[in-house]
Amino acid sequence: MKKSKPKYMQIIDAAVVVIAENGYHQAQVSKIAKQAGVADGTIYLYFKNKEDILISLFEEKMGSFIEKINTMIAGKGTAVEKLLKMIEAHFSMLSEDHHMAIVTQLELRQSNKDLRLRINDVLKGYLQVIDKIVLEGKETGEFSVDLDVRLARQMIFGTIDETVTSWVMNEEKYDLLALASPVHRLLINGCGSR
Repeated sequence: MKKSKPKYMQIIDAAVVVIAENGYHQAQVSKIAKQAGVADGTIYLYFKNKEDILISLFEEKMGSFIEKINTMIAGKGTAVEKLLKMIEAHFSMLSEDHHMAIVTQLELRQSNKDLRLRINDVLKGYLQVIDKIVLEGKETGEFSVDLDVRLARQMIFGTIDETVTSWVMNEEKYDLLALASPVHRLLINGCGSR
């Protein structure tokens, strides 16, 4: 119900900017409210606390990203092509949103254990997309039939994630999207692509 209210996404988008610019621990709710153009109390109509804002932000952004990926790859092409589309979409989304890249690659990592567990729950949807591509690749013979799906998922997600983290840590000085094809080649070779 709250998610359909207009100020919800306004606060989420403001939180991305404030957390990216100040760091999660220094991102006060009052700064988020100011960035969103709402009163401090308005935040609490939508969120319990700053932690709830961070989780909601990740759920919203990751949820729409997973939806976008699923639409892009639905019934289109081979597993190898789907994997490339997914990598390109991942790199594209974060290279187009500097603040979101900082939040996902740096700030979400500095949170407490409970918060990380909740973030991992949100990530499950993305990991399921990877699993679906890997399973399809095994079934079609594009990937090795004895490929361990769990291990392949960790390799794929870990490589994509670390590539983006390195790009953020290097102050986004190079074209992240240009790395999609080399990363894709590396991953499909690791999956035993023929």
